[in-house]
Amino acid sequence: MSAATFPGEIYFITEKQRSIKQLQWKSLKHFKSGSASQSSKWLHIPSSISLSTPSSPASSLLTSSPDLVCHPPINLTATSSSPSKERYMENGNIAAASPEEGQRRPAFGWAARDASGVLSPFTFSRRKNGENDVTIKILYCGICHSDLHSVKNGWQNSVYPIVPGHEIVGVVTEVGGKVGRFKLGDHAGVGCMVNSCRSCHECARHQENYCPGMIVTCNATDADGTVTYGGYSDSIVVEEHFAVKFPAGMPLDRSAPLLCAGITVYSPMKRFGLDVPGKHIGVVGLGGLGHVAVKFGKAFGAKVTVISTSPSKRQEAVERLGADAFLVSEDPDEMKAAWGTMDGIINTVSAAHDVTPWLFLLKTSGQMIMVGAPLKPLEIYAFPLLVGGKSIVGSIIGGMKETQEMIDFAAEHNVTADIELISMDYVNKAMERLAKNDVRYRFVLDIGNTLSAA
Repeated sequence: MSAATFPGEIYFITEKQRSIKQLQWKSLKHFKSGSASQSSKWLHIPSSISLSTPSSPASSLLTSSPDLVCHPPINLTATSSSPSKERYMENGNIAAASPEEGQRRPAFGWAARDASGVLSPFTFSRRKNGENDVTIKILYCGICHSDLHSVKNGWQNSVYPIVPGHEIVGVVTEVGGKVGRFKLGDHAGVGCMVNSCRSCHECARHQENYCPGMIVTCNATDADGTVTYGGYSDSIVVEEHFAVKFPAGMPLDRSAPLLCAGITVYSPMKRFGLDVPGKHIGVVGLGGLGHVAVKFGKAFGAKVTVISTSPSKRQEAVERLGADAFLVSEDPDEMKAAWGTMDGIINTVSAAHDVTPWLFLLKTSGQMIMVGAPLKPLEIYAFPLLVGGKSIVGSIIGGMKETQEMIDFAAEHNVTADIELISMDYVNKAMERLAKNDVRYRFVLDIGNTLSAA
């Protein structure tokens, strides 16, 4: 192990184990005995623990564990009080001693460190602006339900620390020499992805969202080997291709959720021909996705029917959001009266549910389009699919060309999300409320005004 002195937290990684879990100091003795190493990737030692005393538990562990490798190397004779330059976290590791050494720049945000999902202030780094890059000072970032899954490891793929956020909008503060679409001061955004292979069949068709090499905005490994950190932060550097330009005058706070919720419903409406005036669209669920689906459907000139288990949402759907009709899915008479009337259904529900009753609402050859992501398998009976040649299909966000088209369409037709604007220090409370679906209809973080104060 070579010398590299630094303050703050120290992380170690075993060469043999690659599963994901972060251990605390109290688990050191279990790690040494082998009981924890079989299921753990990270060993975490707080800076308050001295590594200089040969008899200390930390030093004994390190000198007696040949499989334990510091990443990056550190000086075991150093203590947390040793003078050093500031270090920036990158990929869960300590990056270069200064941003200049590693072509990095300091950044600040809020991150979750473990599956508790609790977020707190976090200093890290981002790459410097390249010739094809734009740097965006983040003003607002929407909170998506998938952020909650990520910070709590709901999909069992989280690598901590995680800076969530993929509904990012702000102002361009730097552009590379080869950038053509953006200039300083432009309003710009970053959605769910920051890279793709750019060479596969899907990328050639402007469907980067289906590229096998798509790299998402947070909790992923980018092409340069660093971890992607999301929009609960002060800035982001992204290649021009993956940035979205916002027309002047478009309200950025209410438009931020369109970069996920908006494109998630807009793309399948376009793909399956539901963007034609006179079509009849069913929208299952009136939440973050559903309320935006209603707005886009009406902007396309379609008839929109909201389908919900909650009769109390009828007035909200019809009178305020402009839906043409409302069905209580648990009312058999209402449902039967609407059989065979819908050209397509956008199903936004993310909880486990039986989709069979809604299939009867479709016309011949109609599609139920799944845009919610239940963690448990759906219960489906084949008969209603067979009768009328109906189908269940899926859709996930949209390509970059289509996302820009969506933003331009939304600006022209005044389509925005209904939001609750919150300060950065309210984020953990917002996550608790989001888990209970206690938001109408999207939380948006006021990054520009509250991140520093928080």
